[in-house]
Amino acid sequence: MAEDGSETAPSRVLRISQLDAFELDDALEQLVWTQFSRCFQHFKPGLLTRVEPELKALLQLLVWRFTVYSQSATVGQALLNIRYHNTLIAGQKYRSLSRKQKLWYALLTVGEKWLKERSHSLFLSHGAQPGLQKARQALAFLSSAVKLASLLNFMLFLQSGTFPTLTERTLGVRPVFVRDQGARGINFQYMNRELLWHGFAEFLIFLLPLINVWKLKTRVSALFSSSDHSSQEAESAGRSECGICSEWPVMPHRIGCSHVFCYYCIKSHTAADVFFTCPICGAEVSAVQPVKFQIEMAHMQQT
Repeated sequence: MAEDGSETAPSRVLRISQLDAFELDDALEQLVWTQFSRCFQHFKPGLLTRVEPELKALLQLLVWRFTVYSQSATVGQALLNIRYHNTLIAGQKYRSLSRKQKLWYALLTVGEKWLKERSHSLFLSHGAQPGLQKARQALAFLSSAVKLASLLNFMLFLQSGTFPTLTERTLGVRPVFVRDQGARGINFQYMNRELLWHGFAEFLIFLLPLINVWKLKTRVSALFSSSDHSSQEAESAGRSECGICSEWPVMPHRIGCSHVFCYYCIKSHTAADVFFTCPICGAEVSAVQPVKFQIEMAHMQQT
């Protein structure tokens, strides 16, 4: 669509879409700063600390130049198919932001963040001088007033759905859709199926931690045991192999049955599950005791 003001203003943007745009903008800002700081990771530590507020402001201005200034939309808004509309000009047609509004937008967003970060380090470096103390108190009062006004503005936004930030209300700009959004027709059968699967997934998430997997595995393996010979072979193997990792037991221990376990295997599993039972015979843990002599004898007999 052409941006010459010939098209009609699209429908109002949902509240959640406006807030999502801010989250995307913050994520992009963090990503840009992270990638920029990685370029200096092999330099002297603390190289960027002194000029960090200025560098962040410079990167934010660079992003502003190619988003709000050129397209009347932030990166998050562009991803969500929305842009800013100038409400100071009366009429039903879309009006792009004026150059003055774009410059004030940069000053109230980028400049406000820079002032907040730079003033903190400035007051700390110059100590408790009388003039700076008054300036600090005035700045703190102004910051508190802006926060209070932002809170009231956000409450109004939740009620009306327009002007989520104090900057947008001051400049008279609000986000609108780039194109008209068509009505979505959702089948109720599809919605019911999604709700059903969502409820079933929540039920499984609640139920699965309550199931003792080891005990269930033991019961199932006992039902399908084929013969006494195979059980005797498994019993003899259980005396020389760890019942959990099936390897030669390191620092072998027992829990009350004839099977042995690696020390770290049995300790980690008993710490994770207070109702841990032997995965081979299903015996409950009575006491974890070392069985070094018996294992060495069994190993000598096998060799």
